[in-house]
Amino acid sequence: MCRKTLIKQIIAIALVVILFASFNISLYVLLTCRLSNNFSSVSQSKMIDVKKYLPFEEESDLAKVNSSLKLTDNLPVLDGAAALVPVYASIVNAVYPEGSVTYEGGTFSDDNFYGENFASDSKMQYKNTVRGYQAIVDGETDILFCAAPSEEQKKYAEENNVELVYVPVGLEAFVFFVNKNNPVDNLTVEQIRSIYSGKINNWSEVGGVDRIINPVSRLEGSGSQSAMNAFMGDEKIADKSLFAVLGGSIGFSFRYYLDGIVDNENVKMLSLNGVYPDSENIKNGSYPVVAQFYAIYRADNKNENIPVLIDWILSEEGQKLIEECGYVRIN
Repeated sequence: MCRKTLIKQIIAIALVVILFASFNISLYVLLTCRLSNNFSSVSQSKMIDVKKYLPFEEESDLAKVNSSLKLTDNLPVLDGAAALVPVYASIVNAVYPEGSVTYEGGTFSDDNFYGENFASDSKMQYKNTVRGYQAIVDGETDILFCAAPSEEQKKYAEENNVELVYVPVGLEAFVFFVNKNNPVDNLTVEQIRSIYSGKINNWSEVGGVDRIINPVSRLEGSGSQSAMNAFMGDEKIADKSLFAVLGGSIGFSFRYYLDGIVDNENVKMLSLNGVYPDSENIKNGSYPVVAQFYAIYRADNKNENIPVLIDWILSEEGQKLIEECGYVRIN
């Protein structure tokens, strides 16, 4: 009797071991292998390290130009999107006096979502696009450097009876990117719209391998998501399949943020309609999705140095700074 019981226990243990092993092998094949092989998810959000772009620091990665404009008082508070931190930090470095920026660092929290912290009297701030548009409407910022606003951001200004003035100061390409090992190098505008609207769901439909497409979106109200909504036109971005996480990702961003700031060697930008998004193709207009970025201020802001500073940004000196930051001049 004991012998039979022992045999049953051994068989039961063996079955449990086999079942456990089968489960783990299935997970490895279905998830680990798929997500670690050729072109799995590549579009993890990256936060900019503002410490690399602080004005008046010797080792800061800023554009350095000789400015004929030197402001000493009534300094406009500058803020902006992550992708444009190098631009407005370089402007501060060129035009503002030392001591006008106080950086205190910080850690990620509900109150300090981006992990950056400037003193309240610092003339450079960093709230990124979502909070930055609110700050310009609320009067906490004098000039905001951003891409075009979302409909919600326009509505917030209207609800607060605030008129915003948008001055184009530079050009940038809106780009799409995949893992470097994805064999697809080029998509058409219509193919990308079809991917994000749910009409195309597999890379094999656009010349790639038989693999689900994982179309990644960004935070609503961010500059890149607002640009994507505009890019889609009348098409709506569809809800993703539950299985999309197992597929090969495609993401979107602005060229310099991806190529110059994040600089992830594991991703590649796609050509669009056969045209690669480099600065020359932005200048000559052959790349099909070129966006302006703006210096934005309240129409009722009485600071007399706001138009002075914007005129300088549009001057030869200012446009040279835009180019040396990695963007394309507006004029």
